[in-house]
Order: sequence, then structure tokens, then C-alpha cells
Amino acid sequence: MKQSRRKHGAAFKAKIALAALRGDQTVSELASRFEAHPTMTHNWKKQLAESAPELFSSGRSKPGKGHEALVAKLYQQIGQLTVERDCRTGPVYEPHAEASYD
Repeated sequence: MKQSRRKHGAAFKAKIALAALRGDQTVSELASRFEAHPTMTHNWKKQLAESAPELFSSGRSKPGKGHEALVAKLYQQIGQLTVERDCRTGPVYEPHAEASYD
């Protein structure tokens, strides 16, 4: 029977990474205690150690390419909606306005 992959949440990963950084137990001991693979435990420890300085940086981080693409897409939508609104504010055609139903 095939075993499905487990998906670990961010809180679980942080808990293991912090325990690994503390150094009270080895990575192998933590992996068996939390039932996670030692390689994953080591990777989470490494990720936390590398990204920790960014948490305490004084400035805001620069937006990435994804942010620029999102802004461009939003400006495009704004332009499209403006054109649609302008087209709708013109004269309104009412086909039944001339006919009387008396």
C-alpha cells in the first residue's frame, strides 16, 4: 500500500527548527521525536537560520517581480473598468421608450 506524503504546516516546521537551533537534541533525535525525516529537519533549521536576520531588519524589503506584475495587472483592470464606465455614461438606448402599451 502506497503511503501518502505528509504536508507539514508552518507552525510545525518552526517548532522543529527552533528545537534544532537550540541544540539540546541532535537532528536525528528531533526527527524521530516529531516523526519527520532528518533531511527535512536539517533543511528547516537551515532556512530558519538564514532568514532570521531578515525578521529584525530595520527597513522594509523591496518588492519583487511578483509585486510589479500584480501592480501592472491591477492598473490594466483599472483602465478597462474606466473605459467601460465611460462607455456606459453616454446616451442610453431604450428600445421600449417610444412604444406605448396602452
